[in-house]
Amino acid sequence: MLPTTSPHSNGALGPRDAARHTAGAKRYKYLRRMFHFRQMDFEFAMWQMLYLFTSPQRVYRNFQYRKQTKDQWARDDPAFLVLLSIWLCVSTIGFGLVLDMGVLETLKLLLWVVFVDCIGVGLLISTLMWVISNKYLLKQPSRSFDVEWGYAFDVHLNAFYPLLVILHFLQLFFINHIVVINSDWFLGYFVGNTVWLIAIGYYLYITFLGYNALPFLKNTVVLLYPFAPLALVYVLSVSLGWNFTQGLCWFYKYRVQ
Repeated sequence: MLPTTSPHSNGALGPRDAARHTAGAKRYKYLRRMFHFRQMDFEFAMWQMLYLFTSPQRVYRNFQYRKQTKDQWARDDPAFLVLLSIWLCVSTIGFGLVLDMGVLETLKLLLWVVFVDCIGVGLLISTLMWVISNKYLLKQPSRSFDVEWGYAFDVHLNAFYPLLVILHFLQLFFINHIVVINSDWFLGYFVGNTVWLIAIGYYLYITFLGYNALPFLKNTVVLLYPFAPLALVYVLSVSLGWNFTQGLCWFYKYRVQ
């Protein structure tokens, strides 16, 4: 384990170390690396994307290792964000093709999905979770132990990726076969709503793992409570014949009009 503090008698960071570890300095370093692809570790980012499906706990163990070696929980490499953006673009173009959208309509949808669904909603959820975790989940409120906003945003990105792949990629192979066209058929909305259940369940579980990995938080199990209303909405949707996938397709078409 590498030391994270300078060798002062009281164990505090020296002036230069403190400046280097400020939130502003971390953001500047992160944004600067976005324009230097050779400095990004895309292989490691792809490894994280794979394990977010198979073993998300291993991804958060790496976050703990980063805290020990670099004294920050949040990612310092934007490679994951770049790959996620590529996934978002490809899957949105796929949606445009499946829904028979033109080039201009697909471009409008892409801009909306990137800047509203991903960035806008991501900033909102991350900020909300950052405030909640620091205000209600800290074991002992202290400046030395708090949830970094960047880490809250990383947790959102981790949880958003499986949801994106399931709803924006895997679901494409079903839309024009059993989910939307046969929307009044039980199998159609059953398959479609089950896909939504799995995707949102992944998001909730990976979000829980992200905050549960922080040793200075308590009662993180409350982040699993939304599974109860999620299950209830799922049962109601199947019982009443609601088709969430059909609603999503209608909403996307309405956006680009």
